Amino acid sequence: MKRPDQKEARPASALVLPPEVRPGQSVALLQELHILTRDGKLNQDSRRKLKQVYHLVQFIEPLIREIEQDHPQVSLVDHGAGKSYLGFILYDLFFKHRADGSRIYGIETRAELVTKSQELATRLDFPGMRFLNLSVAESTGSSALPERIDIVTALHACNTATDDAIDFALKKKARFMVLVPCCQAEVASVLKKNKGRDLGKSALTEIWRHPLHTREFGSQITNVLRCLQLEAHGYQVNVTELVGWEHSMKNELIVASYKDLPRKRPSERLQEVLATLGLEEMGQRFYTKQLEHSPA
Repeated sequence: MKRPDQKEARPASALVLPPEVRPGQSVALLQELHILTRDGKLNQDSRRKLKQVYHLVQFIEPLIREIEQDHPQVSLVDHGAGKSYLGFILYDLFFKHRADGSRIYGIETRAELVTKSQELATRLDFPGMRFLNLSVAESTGSSALPERIDIVTALHACNTATDDAIDFALKKKARFMVLVPCCQAEVASVLKKNKGRDLGKSALTEIWRHPLHTREFGSQITNVLRCLQLEAHGYQVNVTELVGWEHSMKNELIVASYKDLPRKRPSERLQEVLATLGLEEMGQRFYTKQLEHSPA
């Protein structure tokens, strides 16, 4: 029974939608994601959130179009999906009218979010969406996912989860990766551990001698190593800044496209950077094509 203070949602056809809502978008979806109110309005926080998602969509849409030129079925895996804002909006914009077996998979460790997302996909009749309660690392060997994936996204996958997403994408022979790294602490911890040993070896150690610089430089060099690793596997890598994410310092976007490029030079550079910074023990995480089959 409806509460006295509960407003009844107006039918979508009766709403005057803000210009940010694109033609054909599901009003029900945007309301379920709490981006639109029952009256079809956007508050400032929702407008910012939608702007962020659209900014990512503009990078992903041309990748989808490029895949479509080769084969009709498109598969996308979103790691650390959370409430799956990106996955749902991508499906609504580019997948919901397809009848070719295209799929979007959301990978998330919080079971309650997986359940809610799957229930929402069912209510909206989005049959090509799948949600799996797995860690990024677990998903690599999961039989619930196909052997090959076209696009892998990982947005603010914390610390080593971004590296696990890269490992997943490499093993799935992904054609494209869209990564927004977050909270890169592992390399900084290794720099800190080896700081006393390395201080007298090179003046470069001054770059990360102070704790604040250790954290900041560790974050920076983590993404440099990721880019070299991707290039060492034949990917073309572009690094840019996410606009509209002013509230977060984690606004670096890495887009990798497999082009079967020469691997020798980036592989050598990766090993040289690891050796120069005393990070040789990280070689198994930032592996190259030559190292990926070596024992752990």
